[in-house]
Amino acid sequence: MQDYKLLAALDAILKTQSFDKAAKQLHISQSAISQRIKLLESHHGQALLIRSHPIKATTLGQKLLGHYQRVLQLESELEVQLKNTKQRQSLPLAVNADSLATWFVSALAPLLQAQQVALNLFVEDESRTWERLSNGEVLACVTSKQKPMSGGESHFLGFMEYVCVATPKFIDRYFSQGFNQVSFQQAPAIIFDQHDDIHLKFLADNFSLQAGQYPCHTVRSSQAFVDLTLADGAYSLNAKLQIEEHLKSGQLVNIMPDQIFYVPLYWQCWQLSGRLISELTDNIIAYCQQVLAQTTNIN
Repeated sequence: MQDYKLLAALDAILKTQSFDKAAKQLHISQSAISQRIKLLESHHGQALLIRSHPIKATTLGQKLLGHYQRVLQLESELEVQLKNTKQRQSLPLAVNADSLATWFVSALAPLLQAQQVALNLFVEDESRTWERLSNGEVLACVTSKQKPMSGGESHFLGFMEYVCVATPKFIDRYFSQGFNQVSFQQAPAIIFDQHDDIHLKFLADNFSLQAGQYPCHTVRSSQAFVDLTLADGAYSLNAKLQIEEHLKSGQLVNIMPDQIFYVPLYWQCWQLSGRLISELTDNIIAYCQQVLAQTTNIN
């Protein structure tokens, strides 16, 4: 049996990244919260926190946090049922920026309209949202990882399609001599962050260029990606869903029309996370079957 006061202490420390802040959040002393962690680690016979910067959970600590999140969700649902109230339920989720900017909110809409929900969204690259789930910080995530974690389940959503675009003015300035290694060495690109490898792969596969061999903006916003491209500041790989109107109007031009870059997306969640996550899972799968490519044109 777990002592959930002790797990609450573990959860608070990781969320606040401070023993002192966690103690204040739980309205106890710093010595008391330290004692709770010692008791929890003594009960399990091993360390549950890596006291580093940032503070991290050990593998067992992550499993306990995942369990704690599910228990909180189930208790919240039970309280609503027993009291027959419309208490707002917390829903921590992790999603990649491009999904958030395109289809994710629409997929959530039926649940938001029918339920009292307080979203807590963690926005990461699609290769890293999974870490939020494995760390026990969220109940579900959109990720590019297919394999479910122990105690979790994975559902294929579809492929996010990316196309390489620029404005006509940018093309005249940087690609007047064609789309080749020399022109791509001069033309500014955009990446989301250091974990964004789709652009690296595009230039390496097509023009034998490596990171550092071309100018590049780092912009941690999907909308800013589009805005900077529209401002003639760069060419970029953008989610096709997000720029379809700009392509139709001619504001943006697909400069590599023979290439579409496909990123598979999966919905991963903990098993036995409660009715709310089950309903959300059904909504997201159904919506993505309508808006995301379910197969690729790659032979």
